[in-house]
Amino acid sequence: MLKFVFTILITIGFSTEIFSQSVLGQWKTIDDETGDANSVVEITERGGKVYGKILKLFRTADEDQDPICDECPTDDPRYKKKVIGMEILSDMRPDEGEYAGGEILDPKVGKIYKCRIWPEGQQLKVRGYWGPFFRTQTWERYP
Repeated sequence: MLKFVFTILITIGFSTEIFSQSVLGQWKTIDDETGDANSVVEITERGGKVYGKILKLFRTADEDQDPICDECPTDDPRYKKKVIGMEILSDMRPDEGEYAGGEILDPKVGKIYKCRIWPEGQQLKVRGYWGPFFRTQTWERYP
C-alpha cells in the first residue's frame, strides 16, 4: 500500500511540473538557418492573454543597432517604429496547454502570421501560420 501511495505522489509531482511550465519570461529567438541568436523577447500576461515585445537585438557592428520597421505594413501602427520595444506577439489566449488565437510579426520582413506557442522544457515552440502552411521556431530561455 505504501508503495502505491508513493507511486501516486511521484506521478502527481511530475504532472504538476509538466503542466506548470510557463511561456512567461524572456526568450532568445534563434535564426533557423545560422543557429545564431536574433533577439530577446519578453512574454508577459495582460488580461488573461500573453504578449511579447523585443527587448534586445543581437547585431553585428556594421548593422543598425536600433533599426526601425521599414518592412511593416504601412497601415500597421508599428510601421516606421523602433524594433526594440516593439510588441511582436499579441492576443495569445490559453488553449489546451498552449497559447493560440493571436498573431506574431516578423519585423525583418514585415509579415504578420497567425500564431501558436507552447513550452517544452526550457524551450518555447513558436509556430507561425500562413494559410495551411506553417513554420515552427524554437526559442530558448534567456539569460
